[in-house]
Amino acid sequence: MYIPRKFELTDEQIAAALRTAGMAHLITPSTDGLQITPLPMMYDPDRNALVAHMARANPHWHAAEEGSESVAIFTGLDGYISPSLYATKAEGGKVVPTWNYETINVYGTLAVHDDADWLLEHVSALSDRHEHVRERPWAVTDAPEHFIAGQLKAIVGIEIAITRWEGKAKMSQNQPERNQSSVVEGLTNSADASERELAGAVTTYTALPTA
Repeated sequence: MYIPRKFELTDEQIAAALRTAGMAHLITPSTDGLQITPLPMMYDPDRNALVAHMARANPHWHAAEEGSESVAIFTGLDGYISPSLYATKAEGGKVVPTWNYETINVYGTLAVHDDADWLLEHVSALSDRHEHVRERPWAVTDAPEHFIAGQLKAIVGIEIAITRWEGKAKMSQNQPERNQSSVVEGLTNSADASERELAGAVTTYTALPTA
């Protein structure tokens, strides 16, 4: 991935983002072409790996037999930036539209887990991670044991042993400070909740003082 230095994420930033990341697109080359599957994935810093599961009927997991490198692509906030948001627009009009975004690519070797105990531990951890914020968290043990056993037979576990990663956050860092400030102001005043959220990211990455 092309990453200008201004937009490059550090290893610490990537690791922190992966600890809270959710959905990724897993891409693995195979003899039938690229296999692509959207998956909720969890980062395991102790094993330096990504773990997930997919339907047993999905042909993607068979690509693991080839030992090829896979990549999991995580995307964060993104949004259109209008030239009208730039303070310098009034200084000659030499501005163009752009797009701000966050993305992380994680590369590694794909392995398959077909052990019921591994799968049960994985889906339990995945559910607990996303349920813990709810007033009444659901747990795998809430469902009948025989039902869960049947569900586990329909999936396989996926583990990506991480070999490298790269992260990019293009959030107006290449703009002069007056444009950064005007972008944040414009996005903050937007009626679109996603644009207001994007304003916070621009503030963070450009180290602008918060209001």
